[in-house]
Amino acid sequence: MGKLFTTGAAYPPAADIQRIATYKRARTIFDGRQYEIYERAAELLKDTPHAAQLRTLYLAVNVVDILVTKPADLLVGEPPTYISGHPDDAIEQQRLASIVEENDMNTLIHEVVTGAGIRGDAFLKTYYAPRYDVSETVSAQFEAPEIANEPIIEAVDATIVFPELSRGSRKRFKAINIAYVEWVATEMRPGLEKYLTRKSERYVEVPFLVVERHIPGYITYERYRLEENGVDTSYGVTIPLFKIGEQAETGRDEDVVETGIPELLVHHIPYKTVDDRWNGIGGIEKLESVLAAINDRMTMIDYVLHRHGDPTAYGPELPTEADGGIRFGGKYIPTTKEDIAPGYMEWNSQLDGCFKELDILLGLVYQMSETPQWLFGTTLAEDKGGSGTSHSDGSAIQMRMMPILTKVKRIRNYVDRAVRDALWIAMKLENFANDGMDDFIAYDPIYPAINWKDGLPKDLKAEAEAYSIRTGGKATLDVESAIKRMDGITDDKVRDITAKIAEDEKATVGTVDASVFNV
Repeated sequence: MGKLFTTGAAYPPAADIQRIATYKRARTIFDGRQYEIYERAAELLKDTPHAAQLRTLYLAVNVVDILVTKPADLLVGEPPTYISGHPDDAIEQQRLASIVEENDMNTLIHEVVTGAGIRGDAFLKTYYAPRYDVSETVSAQFEAPEIANEPIIEAVDATIVFPELSRGSRKRFKAINIAYVEWVATEMRPGLEKYLTRKSERYVEVPFLVVERHIPGYITYERYRLEENGVDTSYGVTIPLFKIGEQAETGRDEDVVETGIPELLVHHIPYKTVDDRWNGIGGIEKLESVLAAINDRMTMIDYVLHRHGDPTAYGPELPTEADGGIRFGGKYIPTTKEDIAPGYMEWNSQLDGCFKELDILLGLVYQMSETPQWLFGTTLAEDKGGSGTSHSDGSAIQMRMMPILTKVKRIRNYVDRAVRDALWIAMKLENFANDGMDDFIAYDPIYPAINWKDGLPKDLKAEAEAYSIRTGGKATLDVESAIKRMDGITDDKVRDITAKIAEDEKATVGTVDASVFNV
């Protein structure tokens, strides 16, 4: 099978339209714009006078925002540590720590986990280039500042990533394409100016397809003219379709870049996946029907309450407000019988049933999301697992949070692999790009380890008591390690602290035994 994108092919490929549509639907729901996708309540009553009012009152309950964000909070809310297996003063550990810090890895992980929760897939790309874009400075004909190349790890929008599977595999990639549409203002053909009514119509937006293709050892760049080919609405959202035309200049200095390593530079992070497909399953995809029902029920309850606040009255014919008569909030129906006392027309709106159904629907959302409702500090229903504050013991809290912790561990398996690959490849790219440079200290790229935290508050007293029981009351931690663990600092800073403690002891008692600090 040849390249995925070439002259005569379609963009996006037919096999990827459903995946992209799923991404787009989920993102719309996450943003709280459900009304763009479905309005079931208004649709059911579209032939009644209530339809317009329901559209006006339509509510978008964005409960999925917190459900999708919470696993990312637990994953990196307590920052993980990145370890090369070498001392802190070794070049391998220093370069690993520098790459992590310069790329703000903890924030990046939070973003990609949230993005994967929305779409089901997230991608990281590693490359070696200047971090700052000075193209505008050059376009303005100013002297651009010199910027050194460095390892960069960044997220890539899953909607523009198109992997190519190895033959006979559903998981392994032989190539990964990053392809997106670029609209360029292009001047119309000469001779057509006389047909223009405004000078602004002289330029038209012309679509081009930019393709960045990653294969083992190389990255190739291509650019094609596109022809608009309608839209696809089969999956409830609008997906623009294009036909790929003739190849165009990329505008780059090099269209083929050697990476020097056999690994692909794009790393896939699924939220959850199965064994017969590569793309993941998001946290919103399975909840769409329940979320639609919640929004419908909330809209109907809101509508009923509005109707109760402005009811229709009936009674004998009375003077109008213009004639000094009585003014009613809603409509007034005069009756023909004499001496009938005015009253309100009452109707059974079944609000209790509506709220009970709403409780069940919300419970289903939290259950399907593997998330205890009390995790957010409050509950919306009478009985959804309690408030979460009745168990203050660390182990009890951990047991009660088992569903969400299990979910986070499952997500962590995919994140751990992709992040470690990205960091390892970043170190390999740095060494390859600087091979033979006099001012660069070469080192062996180390496949790092990541110590993840579970995000739960630690019961340090219970932990210390358990250690004491297991060791028969013996010390289990030296002073330097204790300071390093509690404060999350490097070995150098720990040594400075212990040295200052020794100086304080010496100033207080005259001398101090260095063995106290196990140095």
